[in-house]
Amino acid sequence: MTRIEVTVDGSKVTDDVEPRMLLVQYLRETLGKTGTVVGCDTSNCGACTVHLDGRSVKSCNVLAVQASGHEVTTIEGLAATGGHADGQLHPVQEAFRECHGLQCGFCTPGMIMQAVDLLNENPSPTEEDVRLGMEGNLCRCTGYHNIVKSVLHAAGGAR
Repeated sequence: MTRIEVTVDGSKVTDDVEPRMLLVQYLRETLGKTGTVVGCDTSNCGACTVHLDGRSVKSCNVLAVQASGHEVTTIEGLAATGGHADGQLHPVQEAFRECHGLQCGFCTPGMIMQAVDLLNENPSPTEEDVRLGMEGNLCRCTGYHNIVKSVLHAAGGAR
């Protein structure tokens, strides 16, 4: 077992974990952060996307021990980290709601986490920028049109 100290959604936690435990397993099984979804276990789908020190990562590709000493934000903590601790949605979450950027919802947490990172890097993306920036996250339901529309809406420039 290896002791880790990590800040998850603003709360510092200390745990003993198996050195080979994936971050997605730690978040879901140990901390109960089930909004981080296990989609493929191969890093192909992006459903498990979280932020590690503010940058999106596929948590099935990161060991929990690698997150020690760092800050992790999950979909559950996104609104609070966006300054909306009073129960309001993060602007990207709200844009996905308003623009119907989801159907079954399975990929939505990872899509939203990737979109937030994309908009942090490029606050005024074009449609092509969004499509390229989101290409590591797969959706089997929507056809992506409303996902792209949602990201552009969150950027303030639905084009």
